[in-house]
Amino acid sequence: MTPLLRKLLGMNWVILATMLALATFGVIAIYSCTYMREAAAYHDMWRKQMIWIGISSILFMIVSLTDYRWIRWGALPLYLSSLVFLVLTLAIGKKLDGARSWLHLGPIQFQPAQLAVISGILVIALFLSQFRTLHPMLKLAACGMIAGAPALLILMQPDLGSTIVWGPVLFSMLFIARIPKRYLIVLTLLIVCCLPIAYYFKLKPYQQSRIIAFIDPEIDAKGAAWAVNQTMIAIGSGGWSGKGFKAPNTQVELGYVPQTTVPNDYIFAAIGEQWGFLGGTALIIAFGILLGGCFSVAFTSADECGLILTVGTTALIFTHTFQNIGMCVSMMPVTGVPLPLVSYSGSFVAVIMFSLGLVNSVWIHRRELPEVP
Repeated sequence: MTPLLRKLLGMNWVILATMLALATFGVIAIYSCTYMREAAAYHDMWRKQMIWIGISSILFMIVSLTDYRWIRWGALPLYLSSLVFLVLTLAIGKKLDGARSWLHLGPIQFQPAQLAVISGILVIALFLSQFRTLHPMLKLAACGMIAGAPALLILMQPDLGSTIVWGPVLFSMLFIARIPKRYLIVLTLLIVCCLPIAYYFKLKPYQQSRIIAFIDPEIDAKGAAWAVNQTMIAIGSGGWSGKGFKAPNTQVELGYVPQTTVPNDYIFAAIGEQWGFLGGTALIIAFGILLGGCFSVAFTSADECGLILTVGTTALIFTHTFQNIGMCVSMMPVTGVPLPLVSYSGSFVAVIMFSLGLVNSVWIHRRELPEVP
């Protein structure tokens, strides 16, 4: 049996099957909440998503078959490139919904914040695995700078949702890297103490209003709390089994849930309305299977780099999933974070499949310890 064939047969089929199932369901969900719109841009969303899934699937296979230990050569250049892209975004990026988050490079439009997170995970995993004997304070300082530089640039856009993602991802990687708990507790308390300062002096008025609407949805029911109230109505109206695929006269079809953000930010509301409690629960279970598969890879990895890398990727997917679904059911404030593999997000599909390819590579090469020059 050739090495290539051995790797192909040795892939983590749970992760691969669940990933493709979620991506396929995402295309169906995007079509179901955009087909009724008159604008041509909405009609092409599901087709564009399919193209991104096809390209990203090839990327997933290439990364899966490549030994993840070679990231030491690509992690830092990718990270530095993401910082350059973030600076360019602040200078010439496209402004949408009050934030300058999108960058156009020819025909390609993407959010550098998404690239920055996965490249940051790569660099932090490499650093923590290479400098295991370093003092915990120095590790915290170095990881804080690695995560802090892109997080600050993202916050300046301002993109609060992509900034918040860094917190759980970094803490999970530090925890699994055996940073003493007392340091993490003190760091957590410091962050909590800084939250009021960040709220009053760093957040834009519309971001503050979203947090207020989250705490009390009735305080501005026709303003900041309108979207989340309508998503709750949409999900609740779906009942046990939903109103059915392409059902007429729904909250989504009538435009009560914001039309421009249904395919990405509020995709779970459309799923809950059309497929009901059963459909929403099945989707959450599918994400649970995907995350469970990632955890199984983490704790069978051959080295600490693979372990930290997989845990960081798992935390990234979990945070996005929890935040997106949470804001649709009023468990979290609205921050505009896409649902991995399901939301219409283009380049974010590539980022998630790339990261899952790294996880799959950790699984495939878990019994190998090759010498990387």
